[in-house]
Amino acid sequence: MELSYILNELGEDRELYYNAVAPPILQTSNFACKTVDDMRRMLQNEAESYLYTRGNNPTVTMLEQKLAALEGAEHAIAFGSGIAAVSAAVLSQLNAGDHVVCIEKPYGWTNVLMKRFLPRFGVEVTMVDGTDTENYRRAIRPNTKLLYMESPNSFTFELQDIAVITALAKQHGCSTIIDNSFASPLYQNPIQFGVDLVVHSCTKYIGGHSDTMGGIICGSREMINRIFEREYMTLGAILAPHDAWLLLRGLRTLPVRMERVAASTRKVVAWLEKHPKVDRIYYPFSPSHPQYELAKRQMKSNTGQFTIALRTDDIRKIDNFCNSLQHFLMAASWGGHESLIYPAAAYYSNGTHKGKLDFNLVRFYIGLEDPDYLIKDIEQALVAI
Repeated sequence: MELSYILNELGEDRELYYNAVAPPILQTSNFACKTVDDMRRMLQNEAESYLYTRGNNPTVTMLEQKLAALEGAEHAIAFGSGIAAVSAAVLSQLNAGDHVVCIEKPYGWTNVLMKRFLPRFGVEVTMVDGTDTENYRRAIRPNTKLLYMESPNSFTFELQDIAVITALAKQHGCSTIIDNSFASPLYQNPIQFGVDLVVHSCTKYIGGHSDTMGGIICGSREMINRIFEREYMTLGAILAPHDAWLLLRGLRTLPVRMERVAASTRKVVAWLEKHPKVDRIYYPFSPSHPQYELAKRQMKSNTGQFTIALRTDDIRKIDNFCNSLQHFLMAASWGGHESLIYPAAAYYSNGTHKGKLDFNLVRFYIGLEDPDYLIKDIEQALVAI
């Protein structure tokens, strides 16, 4: 399917809603049935019916259809947040006594899910450095049921060789899940490499305006319907129709926003690479990055995130740099119109460290502002080091 068709036409049966250009928000909790037989049929196949918005809703369905098509998947199911989608996907593949192999340093709440939540229910988790596929191979046990990836992963953006890891999983009868939020469905499609379930935080690039939250799981119709009948309907972490409508709005401009973000990021990174106060840049699309060739093979383009290591061992200078930035907001997420930073120094308090990241790391997200405007801001803030 053509990208323009997916974003602007797929699932939009305009004749059903008075040929309105913008899709309607079906703000209803219930859908009425004309007969007992109608209700009986819906109850027997609720995954494919409109009976109760905690299950399906037409506005949400439209979003699911578009995201499934963007990922090259048969089906998709939307959630109220990215971590809700991650959690449901992971739980759908596991039972007590199972074992998971997960990359180290994933998204923070994924880390909590793996290290604190799953062990409470008899699931063992081994965290590995995913840059070496042999680490996955060595960690697999007879009871391993899931290999979890996040490529590139959070903050330092290590990649995993998706095709090799999925082949390894199939060899051992394991399923695979990947968090694809970093690249967006435009710039990486893991299902093409054999991944079973792809998850996204729609809060990021898909929404694009920092005004709504959401998550999605994309995969086969069989796997998605199984999640619907179990984790989705039982735990109830649904996406509201209005939030789905906002995400649909975000999809309209996704290609042009991603092109602008990618181009601006390349310009800012090129400037930072020459600055004497920057010790290292974590950015997979830099030719100096050790996984540059893998990045080009798996992803169509760079996106807006990178991390810099500042050349100082004085945490006060890191604080001064971050506090001196005038046109970057300090916030936890990314993917909207505004440029952001996230300092690892925030994990330090009273000289103690609550994470594994070096305090001199600062994650950047480049938004839609003029890149020269952002470079000038970084340049004046670097004086603080």
